[in-house]
Amino acid sequence: MYIVEFIGRIFLSLLFLIEGIGKISIQEDVIMYMEDYGVPGILFLPALVLEILFPLLLIVGYKTKWTASIMALFTFTVAIIFHTDFSESMQLMLFLKDIAIAGGFMIIIAYGPSKISLDYYFKLKQE
Repeated sequence: MYIVEFIGRIFLSLLFLIEGIGKISIQEDVIMYMEDYGVPGILFLPALVLEILFPLLLIVGYKTKWTASIMALFTFTVAIIFHTDFSESMQLMLFLKDIAIAGGFMIIIAYGPSKISLDYYFKLKQE
């Protein structure tokens, strides 16, 4: 079952990793989109770092519970800011998708990483 948990971390992370890398080439458009929703454009870079660095940390299983906590909070915040116009069915679907992803992160927070993680490796070295 360790491999299943590891693959789950990869699947959750890939969404953010691919989106983050894609945003590099359309930075101006993303900043305009953010500002349309009242989010200052200066937050583009921190959000980009979060979308690229934290999924990598989650994949390798480093500080997994802390990383998953940050990702859950980020995902929930994105859902609240950008996807609450429920008069549009697509926005409702995007909101529910983000809530489901945050739920996946919460499962990682609750159970932590399996044996396929740096956290497990470092824990063994301490013993």
